[in-house]
Amino acid sequence: MVRFIFLAWAPARLLGAGLIGAGLLAAPARAQNDPATPLQGIIVLSTSLRSVDHFEAPASISVVSLDDEVPASVSAALAGVPGLLARERQNPAQDTQLSIRGFGARSTFGVRGLRLYADGIPATMPDGQGQISHFNLLAGDRIEVLRGPFSALYGNSSGGVVQIVSADGEGPLQLRAQASAGRYGSTASGVSARGGNERIGYSVAASVTDSDGYRDHSASRRESFNAKLRIAMGSDGTLSLVANRFHAPDAQDPLGLTRAEALADPRQATTVAHQFDTRKSATQNQLGAILEQPFGGGHTLRAMAYAGERSIEQFLALPVAVQANPLNSGGVVDLHSNYGGGDLRWSWRGELAARAFEVSAGLGADMQRQQRRGFENFVAGTLGVRGALRRDERNTARNSDVYAQAFWEFAPRWSLLAGARRSEIRYVSDDRYVVAGNPDDSGSADYAQTTPVAGLMFAPREDWRVYLSAGRGFETPTFNELGYRADGAAGLALDLRPARSRNVEVGAKWRNERGVALEAALFRADTDDELAVARNVGGRSSFRNVGRARREGVEVAGILPLGAAWQIDLAYTHLRAAFRDTFPICVAAGCTSPNTPVPAGTRIPGVPRDQFASRLQWRRGDWSAGAQAVAVGAVTVNDSGSQHAPGYGLLNLDLGRHWAVGKSRLHSFARVDNAFDRRYVGSVIVNEGNSRFYEPGPDRTWSIGLRWDHGE
Repeated sequence: MVRFIFLAWAPARLLGAGLIGAGLLAAPARAQNDPATPLQGIIVLSTSLRSVDHFEAPASISVVSLDDEVPASVSAALAGVPGLLARERQNPAQDTQLSIRGFGARSTFGVRGLRLYADGIPATMPDGQGQISHFNLLAGDRIEVLRGPFSALYGNSSGGVVQIVSADGEGPLQLRAQASAGRYGSTASGVSARGGNERIGYSVAASVTDSDGYRDHSASRRESFNAKLRIAMGSDGTLSLVANRFHAPDAQDPLGLTRAEALADPRQATTVAHQFDTRKSATQNQLGAILEQPFGGGHTLRAMAYAGERSIEQFLALPVAVQANPLNSGGVVDLHSNYGGGDLRWSWRGELAARAFEVSAGLGADMQRQQRRGFENFVAGTLGVRGALRRDERNTARNSDVYAQAFWEFAPRWSLLAGARRSEIRYVSDDRYVVAGNPDDSGSADYAQTTPVAGLMFAPREDWRVYLSAGRGFETPTFNELGYRADGAAGLALDLRPARSRNVEVGAKWRNERGVALEAALFRADTDDELAVARNVGGRSSFRNVGRARREGVEVAGILPLGAAWQIDLAYTHLRAAFRDTFPICVAAGCTSPNTPVPAGTRIPGVPRDQFASRLQWRRGDWSAGAQAVAVGAVTVNDSGSQHAPGYGLLNLDLGRHWAVGKSRLHSFARVDNAFDRRYVGSVIVNEGNSRFYEPGPDRTWSIGLRWDHGE
């Protein structure tokens, strides 16, 4: 019989605190090749101020290095970032579940509630819906993660900011080829090339992954391409051109399981997944350009422009009988979006009252044109095929923003970082499917918000920083959340209001010349008009505003070298996320009029209270090895909290060896995930209408690979 893991969290907290305390008493050497090191000297673009690195910013910022080792997935790369939860769903038809301090946890499609960027180009649409599918890890140099109040400076849906930065091309030609294979028919291969001189630099990468999937009916193929070109312009100016493509045809969707199904056979797919051949195809192409030009007197101008298109076709397991309702929009979703935008920013660096000062101001605009069509998922007696048209809309989202921020070292040991952003977003829906029994559902909605934020930093010593920051944020409903009304009627849910939050954080950072680094933060975010799932049936989610909510907790992270060959990295998060108002929900199938109360104080589903990650790394000569422990607490899966997914703990092991072959290097690697072969629920589908909340994680898996580097 399948047994899920239940963790004793009090001992885990004491263990984490003890390990951190032991590290403070050690006499360590400098850190090397840490996958989640806040790298010294890296200019963190998340502040929008080029001279302010992560250590001087009154905010929680993590930098994950990608250059030496290429992680298997984004979730693997981000496993050691405190406050961030990245869940692989074992469902290639859905993106990684990504949440920061509880924001984004309810998303059933893509990433929402967070702002995403790839090489400075937005990967989040104007409506707040984002994708990380085109993040090419083979091309990446690092991933930056910003948490807390300063995320609000990025506008709508800024519960946190995640940005991947591609490696710059410089110096002689560097080539890399990598291939790996693993359990359940998993294979991956990729090539990259980069180099350049003072005038031009280039970095190009392409990769392909295939998998039969851990679960039944979960096979997939993903193709990714990324190119970055840097051109020197005039006096110290640079023009960066970025192009990427992502293609995933017919990724199978096994759907979620009920608790009984997950206990009986976690690898199974639901019967209806086979009946309707549930699947999704996605294609995205994008181009972007960034021009940075310094001028005399400390002035700099930065201009960014981008454009792209994304197409999605998804086949759902919506019963045929349900589609007899003339207001139903069918079981096949067909989305095609064209999008683009730009940003113009001026900055100046100099002195104010004889103290270091930097200021920036800018404006941005983005647009998204979406053709949303729905079709029946049957033709006569054949299921899982595109049938008659049932929905046809032309939806447009536009945002325009103005912003400013400044950094001032106004006294010895003291600095201030402050800013504000004004965002205006407009949604317009043009209904082109008007037939008998299905009226014209065209409409529009407008949202606007000003989000100020400020942080005060104090330096008691050269290696220690203490800060306090506070700000406001907001989160509009996305087109996917507007797409279906909670009462089952046709048209967009234009009555939804944006969620508005008040955020505060107090934190401390410490590092020394031997490579030890420790960070800790206490945080609270109070939200009004919290957006929550009203119902989730057949792949369709509808949403509503449910009043006030609170997310509060503590984050601790440490990098602790334990001698010349050893290092341990630690990250712990305790997070309490709860609704603060009572609100009604539906509990019966087909319910459209909520009548069962959820009391104030109920936990927000999908958010674990405790999360712990540690990695012990050993390197000597040509050999390296690592052991990673990950523990995630139990989560509720519905608003009432009547069901939950138990917590779990996993151990992952890896081993590698280098060989020098002339001017080339070979690196072999082997990895075992879930070494103790535990059964666990890796992710959940919040408020799934058929109680299929659970998406089991894989049992013990292995992978082996070989990487060739030339020219380094």
